[in-house]
Amino acid sequence: MNPNPVTQSIRTILATLFLFWLLVFAREGYSEEFAVPNHGSPYLDLGGLGTGQILHLPTGTVVSLKQMMDSISASRVIYIGETHDNIEAHKVQLRIIQLLTEKYQLAIGLEMFRRSAQEKLNLWHQGQLSQKEFKNLFHANWGKGFNLYQPIFEFAQSKNLPLIGLKSTREVENTFRAGDPAPGDKLYPEIDETDPYHRAFAMSAFGGHKGTAKALEKPYRMLLLWEETMAQTVSEFLRNPANKDKKLVVLAGGFHIQYGFGIPKRAYRRMPHNYSIVQPSITEIPEDLKDREMTVEKVFIPLYASDYAWKVEYKVPGHNKVKLGVRLIQEKEGVRIKFVAEKSNARTAGMKNGDLLLSMDGTTLSGVDDVLELLGEKNFDDHSTFQLQRNTETLTVEVVFKKSEK
Repeated sequence: MNPNPVTQSIRTILATLFLFWLLVFAREGYSEEFAVPNHGSPYLDLGGLGTGQILHLPTGTVVSLKQMMDSISASRVIYIGETHDNIEAHKVQLRIIQLLTEKYQLAIGLEMFRRSAQEKLNLWHQGQLSQKEFKNLFHANWGKGFNLYQPIFEFAQSKNLPLIGLKSTREVENTFRAGDPAPGDKLYPEIDETDPYHRAFAMSAFGGHKGTAKALEKPYRMLLLWEETMAQTVSEFLRNPANKDKKLVVLAGGFHIQYGFGIPKRAYRRMPHNYSIVQPSITEIPEDLKDREMTVEKVFIPLYASDYAWKVEYKVPGHNKVKLGVRLIQEKEGVRIKFVAEKSNARTAGMKNGDLLLSMDGTTLSGVDDVLELLGEKNFDDHSTFQLQRNTETLTVEVVFKKSEK
C-alpha cells in the first residue's frame, strides 16, 4: 500500500524542519530574552565540534562515548533522533543499540512501523516472517529507505531484540481527520494541546507564521495524534510486567523528540520514568544536498534541545547518482510506474506510465526498495535490462543511465 500523500508530505516537512534546526545550531547573532542560546545548546556552538564528538548540552561538556553510555544507561527509555535520509544518523543509532545490548535487555520502538504492524513484527521476531515479507511490511508502513535501517534490523534479529511499532494506524488517522473525537472516545489517545513551545515550533514548521495558522490546525492536530500515540505505546511498554527488565530504545525523527516536548514529555505524563535524549546533529549541508534545505522562521525555545548532541556529517546514500526518472508505487502485483519524467532515462528507454516492473538485470523486483538498492550499485553510462508488463504484454527494455539534464 502506498503511504497517504498528505501523511508523506507532513513527514517530509518534519524531516526537513529537523535538518534546518540542526543547521541553525551553527549560526550566531540571534538572541531573545529567556531563550536558551545556540538554539538549545547554551554553552557551546555545535559548529565548533569535530565530527564524532559528543556534547552534553546541559553542562556544555564534551564527553567520550563511554561517558555518555554510562550516563544514558541509567535511563529506562533512550530516545535517539534522526534526519530520516542521513545514513550517519542511523550509524549512531546502531552503535548505541550495540553497546546497550552488551549489558541490558532491549526492545526497539520505531516510528517507522504502525501499531497495526505489531502482529507481523512479532512474527519477524520469532523468525516466522521472511525478509521479503518484512521489507514489504516496512514499505507499507513507511515507504522507501529500507536500506538505511537494514543494519539495525539485522542486528536486532541477530540479538533477538523485539521491534515495536509506535505510530497510529491508518484507520485511526482517517477517522481522526473526519472530525474531532467525542469526549472519552477510546479510539484515540489522550491529547494534550497546551504546550506553547511545541505549538509555536510546529506551526512555524508548517507555515503558521505566514498567517495561515487556522488552515494548519488540522496538520498540527495530526502531529499531536502521532506523538501522543507513540507516547502511549511507550507507556504501555513500561507498564507491561513482561518488560520490567527491559530498556526501550526509541528511534524517531528528531522533531518528535527534540526539546522533550514531543514523545518524551507525553510518555512521561502517562508514566513518570527516567529517559535520555540523544540527537545525531548536523551543522553543515554538503553543496550537493543544498536543495534539501527549507526556509523556516526561527522560533526560540527556552529548553535544552536534548541531553546529548552527537556531531555527524550529512550523507544520503545514492544521492546525485544514477536515476531512472520515474515515480514508483507498491502494489500487490509488484512495483508499478506511476509517472515517467520527461527527458529521463526511463523515457528514453521507452518505459510508460502504468508499466509494472518485473525484474532488473535478472533480479525479481518485489518492492520499491529493490529497485533503489539495485540503482545504487550503478554508475553513469552503465546499462540495465528490465522486464516489465504493459497491459497483457511482457516486454524487455534496456536502460542506459545518463546524467539528468538540469
